[in-house]
Amino acid sequence: MDFSKIRLFLFDMDGTLYLGNNLFPFTKTLLDTIKAQGKTYLFMTNNSSKSVNDYVKKLEKLGIPAKYEDFITSSQATADYLMKNHPGLRFYVSGTESFKKELADAGVRVYVDYSDDIEGVVMGYDTELTYKKLDDVSKLLTLKDIPYIAANPDWVCPTEYGYVPDCGSVATMICNATGKNPHFIGKPRPEMPLAAMERIAKKDPLVNRDTTLVIGDRVYTDIACGVAAGIHSLLVLSGESTMKDVEESDVKPEFIMRDCSELLEKIK
Repeated sequence: MDFSKIRLFLFDMDGTLYLGNNLFPFTKTLLDTIKAQGKTYLFMTNNSSKSVNDYVKKLEKLGIPAKYEDFITSSQATADYLMKNHPGLRFYVSGTESFKKELADAGVRVYVDYSDDIEGVVMGYDTELTYKKLDDVSKLLTLKDIPYIAANPDWVCPTEYGYVPDCGSVATMICNATGKNPHFIGKPRPEMPLAAMERIAKKDPLVNRDTTLVIGDRVYTDIACGVAAGIHSLLVLSGESTMKDVEESDVKPEFIMRDCSELLEKIK
């Protein structure tokens, strides 16, 4: 494929553009090159532990200028889903303070303690997880038949030293206790890339499925959402997934690269 034809680049973040708090050396040049060519990139992340404003601050600390409009996140997608499908319900939210604030700011009725009048459960990638939250969620899902939504299905989140359990792993633990699985939002569902294309096509009519590329380090989320949305997909091996994962997966990326430095060379 002629990568110069891509108009919209949808980047996963952790494991793709940086690892933990370490920016990959090629990232700034790659993003600057895309902008210089008059094209668009968005940061599309499943990590629901941080709000968009938190991500803006994180990228600025890493030397990448960013604004709210540069992001499309599973937290945003979760808030949209709740407001469209369950407006007005009282939700127990197991997540970080940032996640809870983002939902509340969008109009979701957020509760943080168990009570008999709770009408639903929402789970995010919770880096502030406590046993009380696990107990509250288990009790609610065992005693009630209520909506149960999780922001993202990722099993692990990459760090500088390896991996830590992500939202999908905690959901599996809750399922073992209650027999209940959540309705997952975020990648691998196609809503985020489809919403991104719709947003950017308003200012760049050349943006469509054939001129959009999702780039990420996970076959089962990043690549799967690209395939589901019918857009081009690029797997980078700088984060979680390995070639063995590709071989064992039913979902196949269109392209595979060592890291995004190879993408930079392709678009120069």
